[in-house]
Amino acid sequence: MGIDAMSLYRLGRKLYLRGIPVLPAVLRKAIHYIHGSYIPAEAEIGEGTQLGYGGMGIVIHKDAKIGRHCLISHQVTIGGRSGLKELPVIGDYVRIGAGAKILGNIRIGDFAVIGANAVVVKDVAPGAVVGGIPAREIRRDADPLASYEREMGLRPPVRRPEPVESVPSRASSAAQ
Repeated sequence: MGIDAMSLYRLGRKLYLRGIPVLPAVLRKAIHYIHGSYIPAEAEIGEGTQLGYGGMGIVIHKDAKIGRHCLISHQVTIGGRSGLKELPVIGDYVRIGAGAKILGNIRIGDFAVIGANAVVVKDVAPGAVVGGIPAREIRRDADPLASYEREMGLRPPVRRPEPVESVPSRASSAAQ
């Protein structure tokens, strides 16, 4: 098992956040030469995010934001469009198919699925499945958490609300 692009990115990101200027650039170049990808340390990529096939051919803009536990397949581009300053913001548990392009000032909702070779230039709702050029919504899951569990074979860690202490009802207090 070799070193994948995400491992090199994580190391470069830690060094970048500590203010070390040269080593993150060296690691970015190593990612480029080994995997043919551009994944700069400045990009915000959440914990648990995985890159398909070790990160072959992935291009991520330095100002893009990617959520936690996403799955990004090979040959994906996440970047800007000419004339627009804002970049994509991708939610948590998003799955992006091979060759997809996510471009411009858009938001991808949590648990969304982007089809292979889709070109996404508009916002994607949480739990939606999109595909095509330009990408259009194919369906939207009523319960995206259950769909994620069924398709991925695991349940994502979801924060549960704090338990509320039960208050005795009037009937039980009157009986005593």
